[in-house]
Amino acid sequence: MRNALPDYRPTKPELAVFVSGITSMGLEILAVRIVAPQFGSHIYTVGGILTVLLAALSLGYWQGGKRAATATTREMSWLMLATAVYVAVVIYANDLLLTYTATLAIPPRYASLPAVIILFGPPTYLLGFISPYAAELSRKRGIGEASGHVYALGTIGSILGAGATTFVLIPYLSIAQIGLLFGLTLVATALTLTLPSPPRNPTVASVVVVLLLVTAAGGGPVDFDHRGDVVHESQTPHQHLEVVDDNDDVRTMYLDGAHHSAMDLEEPDRHVFAYTRYFHLPMLMVDDHEAVDDVLFIGGGGYTGPQDFEDRYDVDVDVVEIDPEVTEAAEDYFGLEHGETMTSHAEDGRQFLQSNDEEYDVIVLDAYKQDQVPFHMTTEEFMELAADRLSDDGVLLANVVSAPSGSASEFYRAEHATMAEAFPEVYSFRTSDEDSVQNIQLVATKDDEELSQDDLEARNDERDLGVDLSGEVNHYMADPETDDVPVLRDDRAPVDSLLDPMLGQRYVIEETEESEPTTANPTVAAEAG
Repeated sequence: MRNALPDYRPTKPELAVFVSGITSMGLEILAVRIVAPQFGSHIYTVGGILTVLLAALSLGYWQGGKRAATATTREMSWLMLATAVYVAVVIYANDLLLTYTATLAIPPRYASLPAVIILFGPPTYLLGFISPYAAELSRKRGIGEASGHVYALGTIGSILGAGATTFVLIPYLSIAQIGLLFGLTLVATALTLTLPSPPRNPTVASVVVVLLLVTAAGGGPVDFDHRGDVVHESQTPHQHLEVVDDNDDVRTMYLDGAHHSAMDLEEPDRHVFAYTRYFHLPMLMVDDHEAVDDVLFIGGGGYTGPQDFEDRYDVDVDVVEIDPEVTEAAEDYFGLEHGETMTSHAEDGRQFLQSNDEEYDVIVLDAYKQDQVPFHMTTEEFMELAADRLSDDGVLLANVVSAPSGSASEFYRAEHATMAEAFPEVYSFRTSDEDSVQNIQLVATKDDEELSQDDLEARNDERDLGVDLSGEVNHYMADPETDDVPVLRDDRAPVDSLLDPMLGQRYVIEETEESEPTTANPTVAAEAG
């Protein structure tokens, strides 16, 4: 019996619209990874990218529709080549363009828009021409059938481009390599559209564009990095990861361009970032610090905080770090050594608590950034879950980036109000004498005994922790006013609007100057991020 299935071969217009769908959506996903290190990956950056690319695509559809009556496959070939040229520009000059546009006097929530418009507006606009051209050249009968066929092929291409870029390309290739792949795909498609007898001009142009793409991917313009020597850089599935050594022998881990962990290469037992010393405050809050056996860190970074706990105290430490490449970087560059008393888990912090019924004496929540806060780990439901995983005398410390007062304090005050719904007592500690945005430590206890600053000073004098916390206790703050901020819940957690007043404000991270006597292993880094 003969096969009744038709021998389907895509037409040239169908191939063009399919590839344009792959490329346009792939560039949209890639745009987030390119722009986020400079401007952050908060909702304003992501929303700005979507807005610009949809606007450019719509404008391309409109202009392409007006010119579709005279469309040819050769003209589509030139559009593909022109898009590939601009992809080469994106590969080569994105760092310089991002740096320049970041200096423009624009309100912080709109700061990323000029860079997005310049980098991704033109190629997306050009790709917008392809669909109306393909509909005009389609063999389908009727406008409705031709349009529906083109929309379907373009959408299928977009699905493939989004999925492949997200799950395959970004985890394994650099931004330059991904851009090169998109550019070469466009060139190959442009040549295919001219077959079987490609004219001389498009052929020569294709060779030139390939050379441009390869040159752009081979090396961008020389750009001095004021932070120091970049000893490691990678694009992980979650973020842009960098490890940088500065001229003062301090090694810093950057995630999406933000400080996350640091250690002093000459004095590895020094807490470089002062706020990491506050991670020890729970040892003053519990009734008996020597009874603390199990500690959980949600957020690993350079793992220097977890290692500090492991070496100072006789405890078992679990670390939940969602990005396994961050853990690998901690092993390679921050002296992380997994022993019998430390275990790492590569998963989301809330999912870990939901799936694990282990009981902890101390939980350190260090998963927030200035402009990137996983809202599902800010809510009352999460705090209740954390409280349920703590022992009767357990303590939760949350490292919150916010201001202690003023409009930029909204997130801190909302988080304080939220934690107070799940814990009997919540304490606040600022980490800088300035009123700027900084790391504020919120410490919540299951014990309903209220501890004053004098009580904590007495415990600091009495207990041999190996680290003097008198300066940290001195930053004890009174409970904030919370009447004008919401309690964050799973069904309503407006974290982005609470963070909005902080955008563009100076973020102060105090650094220590001298190392202190410690019982920690000297190979341990000084700070966890």
